[in-house]
Amino acid sequence: MELPDGDFVDLDITSTLSNAPTVLLLHGLEGSSASPYIRGMAATLKARGFRVIVMHFRGCSGAQNRLPRTYHSGDTADLGFVVQMLNDQYPSTPLALVGYSLGGNVVMKFLGEQADRAPIAAAVAISVPMVLAQCAQRLEHGLSRIYQWWLLRSLHRKLRSKPDDWHSSVKFSQVGKWRTFTAFDHNVTAPLHDFSSGADYYAKSSGRQFLPSIRVPTLLLHSRDDPFMTHAVLPARTELSRSVQFELSETGGHVGFVYGTVPWRARYWLEERVPEFLDEFLPVK
Repeated sequence: MELPDGDFVDLDITSTLSNAPTVLLLHGLEGSSASPYIRGMAATLKARGFRVIVMHFRGCSGAQNRLPRTYHSGDTADLGFVVQMLNDQYPSTPLALVGYSLGGNVVMKFLGEQADRAPIAAAVAISVPMVLAQCAQRLEHGLSRIYQWWLLRSLHRKLRSKPDDWHSSVKFSQVGKWRTFTAFDHNVTAPLHDFSSGADYYAKSSGRQFLPSIRVPTLLLHSRDDPFMTHAVLPARTELSRSVQFELSETGGHVGFVYGTVPWRARYWLEERVPEFLDEFLPVK
């Protein structure tokens, strides 16, 4: 799909059921429609009778984006464009959003910005890095550094595929030296997306501050043992609007929530809880 600025996002439509309510899935950092958590949820929702569409953030579908800018945790403009297009294309059916990690933060920020104007029937946000500065710092310690290394390697690879004159504010000779998200976001994410610094990006894009303004029925799912975050990111009950339902589990990790007593018959709790919540607001005929 071509965007107003000439770049594009790719949508994977996993179900074209007529007159079915639509669920738009948003993946996490460097994810895609091939990510196991997206594939599992898409298959589950399709089997329940939903029309399922996966939105790829810029450059995440396997095709290189055209412009210097890419995507980030607070980028709600592309989501807004896709939501408007889907509501225009399917005007008689309701639309829900389900976002994971970075995608969940985008969902929260979008709903908070739109408030009463959000053209969404329901939403779910899972394992959201609601306070970005805290999460960036957490990833610099312990085993979480493995996740940081893997994700930054993917981001660095994309940068190295760009022309040397791709963007004057990014010093490509320094790419290999940005070994933390704090450094990467300050030297890449911020200048590419018109933030004055990494701290400015974190402050303006963190999703928790938008919770009081959400008016769409929203389920927020989080685990205490999420290795990407500390307990400092968790919102107080007073921060939640009446439309937000916050469920905190003791275990579940980051977008995992796998359980079961038989190893080869694992159960995926998200694929049970998310459809159950959506059924309340998007009845399938």
